[in-house]
Amino acid sequence: MVHADWVAPLHLSVTAALAGLIWVVQVVHYPLFAAVGPERFTAYEQRHRTRITLLVGPLMAVEGLTALALVLAPNSRALAMFGLGLLAAIHASTVFLQVPLHEQLSRRYDGRLIARLVRTNWIRTIGWTARTVVAAAVLATT
Repeated sequence: MVHADWVAPLHLSVTAALAGLIWVVQVVHYPLFAAVGPERFTAYEQRHRTRITLLVGPLMAVEGLTALALVLAPNSRALAMFGLGLLAAIHASTVFLQVPLHEQLSRRYDGRLIARLVRTNWIRTIGWTARTVVAAAVLATT
């Protein structure tokens, strides 16, 4: 039996933290990529990737583990499955859209790629925002 009494609050906390972080990235950080300039951009992008991974990696790991655990909690199974589906969409966007764009940008500055990164990152921004609502609903039902 999953101890949803502590898993659900932890899950909501990390999901909300990731939602807040992705909003800062979406509205502030990614749009400012274009202001770095071509001559220093690749070094900046490479440092960004290293530092952001150190921050989001552990949060995403805890979010994923708690999302899976909540699927086993009897009172919130349907909501937890919906949240897990949103998480799958976020991860798919990360793997198939954002990571390849970051890889290209780590080799060269390209304003069109930056614009595409900002545009496609809305998938994750909306996804994590929706996940926060779902995680709050899961907590309310446990």
